Amino acid sequence: MTPTRSAAGGSGRDRGRASLPPTPVMGIDLPEPPAFSSPVPPYGGQGPQTMSIPVLRFHELDPVDSSEVTIGVVLDIPEPWAGYLQAAREGFGDLQARTIPTHVTLLPPTSVPRARVDEIAGHLRAVAGSLASFEVRLEGTDTFRPVSPVVFVKIAVGGEGCDVVQRRVRTGPLRRELTFPFHPHVTVAHHLDDEALDRAFKELSEFSATFRADSFVLYEHGADGIWRPKQRFAFGTGPES
Repeated sequence: MTPTRSAAGGSGRDRGRASLPPTPVMGIDLPEPPAFSSPVPPYGGQGPQTMSIPVLRFHELDPVDSSEVTIGVVLDIPEPWAGYLQAAREGFGDLQARTIPTHVTLLPPTSVPRARVDEIAGHLRAVAGSLASFEVRLEGTDTFRPVSPVVFVKIAVGGEGCDVVQRRVRTGPLRRELTFPFHPHVTVAHHLDDEALDRAFKELSEFSATFRADSFVLYEHGADGIWRPKQRFAFGTGPES
């Protein structure tokens, strides 16, 4: 049985979230990606929105195009729960735990012109500044099966806040539609056999954690398959999300 892990709400910055880690992979230093990105297939209906799905491009590209960059925007999970869930995910046999941070997806993988990254960062800064922090409680597990082979930790409190944030992120230079309705969640097992998915569902069924979401993070996807944090955007004092 997985031990329950919970804590009273409080500022994420108070727990060391103000600065970005060198990589999203449990503090392990990784080499920089090659100069050119590998071709990425267009989005093909792989299930609910997650950083594990193929990239959606805004327009067709040449097989290799160094002017494009693949980004994602996430609400990251603070420590100690991020490392705990990342280790659990790898323990279930999901090697994507080594390349994807523990998170709630706000903007699925999206390919954008590199020349617009500064504009996008300005947009995200304005979005974050217009919002206020909100409480998030993770509790128990659920699955997207049979639509998609995913087991995830549920968001018991804070789902509406996540929805407000993701809808505002997907405006301006990041305007795009979602193939599936937004369903905030924390993936803990993806594309594994039924036995492994069942194990993840059971072993994390009593997991619980409470924290205050006070920022989101822009990630960039490297040609080596690693998602790396590029910039954190702190929420302001706007209306409660």
